[in-house]
Amino acid sequence: MRKRIVAGNWKMNTSQSEGIELVKSVIEKSIAVPKAIELVIIPPFTHLNEIVKYAKGTSLNVGAQNCAEWSKGAYTGEVSASMIKSVGATYVIIGHSERREYFKEDNRLLFRKIKEALSNDLIPIYCCGEKLDERESGKYFDVVEQQISESLFELSHEQMQKIVIAYEPVWAIGTGKNATSQQAQDMHAFIRATIAKKFSKEIADNVSILYGGSCKPSNAEEIFARPDVDGGLIGGASLVADDFIAIAQSF
Repeated sequence: MRKRIVAGNWKMNTSQSEGIELVKSVIEKSIAVPKAIELVIIPPFTHLNEIVKYAKGTSLNVGAQNCAEWSKGAYTGEVSASMIKSVGATYVIIGHSERREYFKEDNRLLFRKIKEALSNDLIPIYCCGEKLDERESGKYFDVVEQQISESLFELSHEQMQKIVIAYEPVWAIGTGKNATSQQAQDMHAFIRATIAKKFSKEIADNVSILYGGSCKPSNAEEIFARPDVDGGLIGGASLVADDFIAIAQSF
């Protein structure tokens, strides 16, 4: 049975003290979330150690927003997967649309990051999704298929079973445009079918695929009701504990 996951990506927001207050509030309110729903908090690197301490002994999981493609070395400013693992985090986002756009990360680079994450027993949340021009030109399935094939298809069957995928319709993030729940379902089903063709139906049926397109309390229930949507990668709404918990309660 696929895991239902609601992950909060704080991006470059909150001071450490603000982050601690936020995670304390999330922990306090998480008692209202069904135990079958896995909650993940993904703060900035500077907060990881402290957030992990507060999450210890609770149902909350902690992840990082990125990792380096290298295990160690003279790479000033980079953070390795082993460093992330050493502070007790269990997840890491790979290939977020902002990393692709602003830092020009391509599919092959992301494949190397995924391998690093897996070799350090981190669970990658691999992001994929199309831009507005790609959606409007009808190329969205082709774009996502290439992102999946170039970053995931060289993994073993065993490795693929450890991957979480997040679909981000980039055109629906902070733009005022909204993807419908049917558009989300169509792409999630396509991603699952693409995984099944390369690996197996069994593996595809067990891969959790999250929706990452401006999910909020007002639309989460409709989106999460779709059969191939297994949760959300939440941005802005994860910075408000009540909103984040409300989204997690939407299943």
